[in-house]
Amino acid sequence: MNDQRTNLPELSVSEISTLLKRTVEDSFSMVRVRGEISGFKRHSSGHLYFALKDSEAVLDAVCWKGSAARLAAKPEDGLEVVCLGRLTTYAGRSKYQMVVEQMELSGEGALLKLLEERKKKLAAEGLFASERKRPIPYLPGVIGVITSPTGAVIRDILHRLADRFPRHVLVWPVAVQGEGAAQQVARAIQGFNSLAPNGAVPRPDLLIVARGGGSIEDLWAFNEEIVVRAAAESQIPLISAVGHETDTTLIDFASDRRAPTPTAAAEMAVPVRMDLVTDLKQKSARMAQSMGRLLDERRMRLEGLERGLPKPSHLVEEAQQKLDERAERLANAYPAYLERQRGNLAKLGAALRSPRELIALKAHQLEKSAIALTNGWKGHVQGWESGLDRAGRLLETLSHRSVLARGYALVHGPDGGVIGSVERAKKESALQVEFHDGAVDVKVDGAAPAPQKPRKGPGDQRQGSLL
Repeated sequence: MNDQRTNLPELSVSEISTLLKRTVEDSFSMVRVRGEISGFKRHSSGHLYFALKDSEAVLDAVCWKGSAARLAAKPEDGLEVVCLGRLTTYAGRSKYQMVVEQMELSGEGALLKLLEERKKKLAAEGLFASERKRPIPYLPGVIGVITSPTGAVIRDILHRLADRFPRHVLVWPVAVQGEGAAQQVARAIQGFNSLAPNGAVPRPDLLIVARGGGSIEDLWAFNEEIVVRAAAESQIPLISAVGHETDTTLIDFASDRRAPTPTAAAEMAVPVRMDLVTDLKQKSARMAQSMGRLLDERRMRLEGLERGLPKPSHLVEEAQQKLDERAERLANAYPAYLERQRGNLAKLGAALRSPRELIALKAHQLEKSAIALTNGWKGHVQGWESGLDRAGRLLETLSHRSVLARGYALVHGPDGGVIGSVERAKKESALQVEFHDGAVDVKVDGAAPAPQKPRKGPGDQRQGSLL
């Protein structure tokens, strides 16, 4: 037993992993697996990672970016699907996994469950609210139809429009089932809305999204979120006509109006032209009859009002009489008015004083004012003279000349300023001595002054020298 173990070939981890990978891929190169999606994750690279599980086992799965874009069903947690792909191993974690290339929903029950959950989600966002819905135009000028260009649906719509009221129809061809159908329908709705009014391609006034009947799988493209959101965001009123009357898709809730069939959508889009012509004729006849009755009623009323009016000649005669009376009153009133004004003028004249009397009165008043003014002026002048005399005497008393008259003198320098000290006087060469009755010029010789003698008494009339 030990020899047998020793004779087994020795394999590295990488070698055993490669053998396992080759064995699994050769044995399970193409398998279909049904299970419930769990742990779904979309990587930033675009790859999808999730697990398929049932009540007893779990299988890891991966869907590469290229295949993920082509999946018929949009994966999400809790969705039961059938996946087509191959099994392989992942050596980095010693596990096996399924590489999914195709995916479809598993059975009608799973589709209905997903449909109900998606309906609740979109309804919670307000995409199905009635206030979002726009009224359908009564007679659209241009109708845009989004459908398959080769099916019977477009022929039925065009035929019904031609029978009822021919309109300009623009067809946007799309795939109505299978891979990429939802994206094409959404782009068609957005494309019609992006057309500019009055452009080279006319912008439709109404859109019809149509498809014939089929199973829930066939109609699934019209349950995709991208289609429902495009229909809800359309600024052009939209009629959904997908399937038969018993078929219901999510676009029916987001559209402005649902038609049970594509033919019914054409009938909703336009009225019947002959019915309009007939209705117009009937309304024209009723309007003519109504106008005739109205004119008859107005004529009768006018005749009744005319009978109640007085004759025009009587009205003129009465007006003439009133005019004569007023003319006579006016002729009598004018002389009376002049007489009253003449009397008023006489009263005012009597109350007036004569100009001579007024002039004499004013002259007397002026003379009195002149006398008062003269007396007042003399008093003012006398007061001013008395004040001036007092001021002169005060000025004479306070003047330095009165001091000079008592024997004093002022010494001025060459600049006219007063010399107040001996030192200042010695600095000058010439001085001027001012007495009360005049001034004399003196020269300074710089000699010392002689000693002063005692001052004489009041009886001594002699005056000594100043210098």
